[in-house]
Amino acid sequence: MFIYPSMLSADPTRLKEELIAIEKAGADAIHWDVMDGAFVDSITFGHHVVAAHRKLTNLRFDVHLMVENPYRHVENFSKAGADTIIVHAEASRHLHRNLNYIKSFGKKAGAALNPSTPIDVLEYCYDILDMVIVMSVNPGSSGQSFIKSQLKKIAKLKERLPPSIEICVDGGITDETIGECVKCGADAFVSGSYAFKNPDYAEAIRKLKSYG
Repeated sequence: MFIYPSMLSADPTRLKEELIAIEKAGADAIHWDVMDGAFVDSITFGHHVVAAHRKLTNLRFDVHLMVENPYRHVENFSKAGADTIIVHAEASRHLHRNLNYIKSFGKKAGAALNPSTPIDVLEYCYDILDMVIVMSVNPGSSGQSFIKSQLKKIAKLKERLPPSIEICVDGGITDETIGECVKCGADAFVSGSYAFKNPDYAEAIRKLKSYG
């Protein structure tokens, strides 16, 4: 079981301190939610922000592109220090090409699925996928409630995906929702509000990992 805290829920005035603190608390990787104000309403981090924080830690950086036309952002975030780049199937007219483009920079490639998106869109990409993110909330903001219908999606992915592809769940993950996700076959979890709104980051991560 792996926990990837999302910097979207960190204090935006103290990103450096928040990153250092969440690493000490036991984070397995850092999740950057990149939003462009088009694919989702919010606007968040650009590649310069990711690059500025890359030198602070050796933890893996996962960059989740919640953007229109993700292809045009891959190179900049690769150079900024991303280790894994995730694109949304819904925003990728040519998903296979986008995943291959990510791999061409020596990065791991992931695909994210919105709650209403079926898993069939991934079927012919298994050979180049490293991660699938199941969105258990609708993308665009933190603090939303877990959508229980996504448990079926997690279970179906576990049945179909090769074991080399990580199944990660993103949205509404708490000590009350993570257990069922683990039972359905999830390997990793993005934790935003639950990790950063707890006054004790280490305790929050420890509690989530206790379900693994």
